Amino acid sequence: MKKISCVCAALGLVLLIAVSSVSSIGGSNHPTLCCFHFVKFKIPLKNILTVEKTNKACPVPGYVVTTPRGKFCKQEDVLLD
Repeated sequence: MKKISCVCAALGLVLLIAVSSVSSIGGSNHPTLCCFHFVKFKIPLKNILTVEKTNKACPVPGYVVTTPRGKFCKQEDVLLD
C-alpha cells in the first residue's frame, strides 16, 4: 500500500510541475519589445520602414526603427532627426 501511495505522490508532483511550466510560458508579464542599447547616428527618413514605440513597462523608453539594414533602437523621437 505504501508503494502505491508513493507512486501516486510522484505522479502528482510530475503533473504539478508540468502544469506550472506550461502556465509560465504563456503567462509571462514581461514586455516583448524593449531596448537596452541605443544608436546615436541619424537614420534618414527614406530608409525607415517602420517605427515602434517600446512597451511602457520597459526600463528605458525608446523606439525600434526598422530599416532595410536591420532594427535599431533610438531614445529620442526618430521623426525629429
